[in-house]
Amino acid sequence: MEKVEDQNPQQEEDQVVNPWEVSAKDGGKIDYDKLIDKFGCQRLDQSFVDRVQRLTSRPPHVFLRRGVFFAHRDFNDILDAYERGQKFYLYTGRGPSSEALHLGHLIPFMFTKYLQDAFKVPLVIQLTDDEKCMWKNLSVEESQRLARENAKDIIACGFDISKTFIFSDFDYVGGAFYKNMVKVAKCVTYNKVVGIFGFTGEDHIGKVSFPPVQAVPSFPSSFPHLFSGKDDLRCLIPCAIDQDPYFRMTRDVAPRIGYHKPALIESLFFPALQGETGKMSASDPNSAIYVTDSAKDIKYKVNKHAFTGGQETIEKHRQYGANLEVDIPIKYLNFFLEDDAELEHIKKEYGAGRMLTGEVKKRLIEVLTEIVERHRRARAAVTDEVRFLKYSIDISCIV
Repeated sequence: MEKVEDQNPQQEEDQVVNPWEVSAKDGGKIDYDKLIDKFGCQRLDQSFVDRVQRLTSRPPHVFLRRGVFFAHRDFNDILDAYERGQKFYLYTGRGPSSEALHLGHLIPFMFTKYLQDAFKVPLVIQLTDDEKCMWKNLSVEESQRLARENAKDIIACGFDISKTFIFSDFDYVGGAFYKNMVKVAKCVTYNKVVGIFGFTGEDHIGKVSFPPVQAVPSFPSSFPHLFSGKDDLRCLIPCAIDQDPYFRMTRDVAPRIGYHKPALIESLFFPALQGETGKMSASDPNSAIYVTDSAKDIKYKVNKHAFTGGQETIEKHRQYGANLEVDIPIKYLNFFLEDDAELEHIKKEYGAGRMLTGEVKKRLIEVLTEIVERHRRARAAVTDEVRFLKYSIDISCIV
């Protein structure tokens, strides 16, 4: 039975991690070891990284080899099945609540593209415009508009269009998808959903009824036009660990309605420019780098707002070096600088005080500017005709 117990009040006081809130007591850092213990998932160790490389004959993605994706549920089962010649499909999503994505939003999509390319498997991407309509108090029309805009950024990540299906809940929910929603809903009591998600008597019933909507893309029968006759196809979900509550519920229900439990591979949270205790917020554009930022914007934000572990003066910095544990430029380079040798060199020199904060920020500005400008060019090439993908997945990729 999946670990879906009620939230522990003491743990919740120390840190709150759910799909709508991520915070630690007194503005501290998230304790991922405690989170793994609370959620009941497993650490993703080096053996998985090595096995992925062996099975795909590709270098492991930077997010995998540096522990950005650090936890999993049954990823070993997915790899076992793949090694036996059985395919699987990927499922990830986006709750469209802002006009443009920031770099943290791109992380699951960048990693999902790598998984699709490496394993040559199909992918479904859910745009939960209904969820954001209910949680963010947006109108239906505004939620749909934001979904269309976010879809452009997702498509710009370069997924294989012959193996990818993007849908919005407002457009797609019905038929076989809705039948699976009802099956899930009948298996989850009100007390259970309150325990998992922390709903209160003040929350409207739309919130309580939403979790089955995010659950059922885990089941291939929800997409009969894609996976007809493939009801045993396994599902792997790349996501940030705050989405885990949805899929703890899903994994508890799946065997009771005749489906495989979905597997998960879960990432750390992407820190705000102001530091790991800061919060990226749409109301504070200086808390994050957005895919719409110009090179000038990126330079300003990094130089002005990126929290560093450098010392107050050059003299002190040369003597004591930088505190890499709190330094945001180093953390961002850990996400986005591909060259392992260069990253290790920067960390060594900066930590020893031989490299200054300004030099590290300059390199980060170069890396981020290249990523954002490449993304902007790809997004500009997305036409209105492919804003929402209605592709039929090439069934040969899962036969």
